[in-house]
Amino acid sequence: MAALDLAFNSPINVSCKVGDVAYFVSTTSIGGFSVAGETFLIGTINSITITSQYTILNIEIEGEYAESVTLNDFVFFSKNNLVEIGSIVGYYAMAQFRNNSTKPAELHEAACEIEESSK
Repeated sequence: MAALDLAFNSPINVSCKVGDVAYFVSTTSIGGFSVAGETFLIGTINSITITSQYTILNIEIEGEYAESVTLNDFVFFSKNNLVEIGSIVGYYAMAQFRNNSTKPAELHEAACEIEESSK
């Protein structure tokens, strides 16, 4: 498939990684405000190259309007949910449940909701 290189002359978000999906939205100025239009898919980020002047994203083109990205467009990314939100890898937790009652008790269910913190 075809690939597209996007060069940014300022740092990009540190959480942007290879495998994330890039999008763009055209913006216009109305009454002193920037107004966004429709969101378009660019594709999956193949590589990120950081030079002294630019940060270059090499993106595998998946969207039909991907090549129409301009300097005035807002480019953003989303994380791959299969990679980022699968299960806990490399971390563990230990829980201990105590019953301080003198009467018998049963534990029917225990649940835990974990979210990755911003690194």
